[in-house]
Amino acid sequence: MSWLDAGFDIFGEHILWTDLAGNVLSLAVVWLAMRKTLWTWPVQLVGALLLLAASVHADVPGNALKQVLFGVLAVYGWAMWARGRRGGDPLVVRSATAKERAVLIAALVVGTAAVAELFLHVDWLKAAWSPWANAYIFVGSAVATFAQSRALVDFWIVWVLVDLVGVPVALHSGLYVSGAVYVIFFVMVMVGFRNWLREAKAVPAPGNKAVTA
Repeated sequence: MSWLDAGFDIFGEHILWTDLAGNVLSLAVVWLAMRKTLWTWPVQLVGALLLLAASVHADVPGNALKQVLFGVLAVYGWAMWARGRRGGDPLVVRSATAKERAVLIAALVVGTAAVAELFLHVDWLKAAWSPWANAYIFVGSAVATFAQSRALVDFWIVWVLVDLVGVPVALHSGLYVSGAVYVIFFVMVMVGFRNWLREAKAVPAPGNKAVTA
């Protein structure tokens, strides 16, 4: 048995260890992000590698490519948060400006259309089910992670929008652990959004140095 297929059966479904471990780490990332610790990013990097393996085995190329992007963004976010905490100061979070929100929305819309075309016409990337949904999850996850790296409160909202589509796609692809984790994500994301928003309102915008360097 290939290590990619290693797992266990429950209720007649085969659960991959890579899918399980990767999603446990993904949940840990949300918990760590709520606390604004630098450990958020190395844990995300390891989780992305495990989920990459699970996606390759499940023949979900879009999700596999997403995990590669997550790995790159984890390194970027790690550097940005480290810069924002230089001198031992706590990371300062803030709400996005109107211009930043417009850019995030435009990236989500245009990016989804562009990636969907790739999923439709590039043979090795073709999604077996709903290329538009897979493209939306791919781009939405990237936009959310980028906004997170910039310490923008709005990244939590983008994750909510991704979760609403991610659950049915994960279940349809046979990644049952991922589907269940998306549901747990939703609850944790709402708590994280509340905490970050409360903190952002208490800190004047000019004081933010996490994303301006």
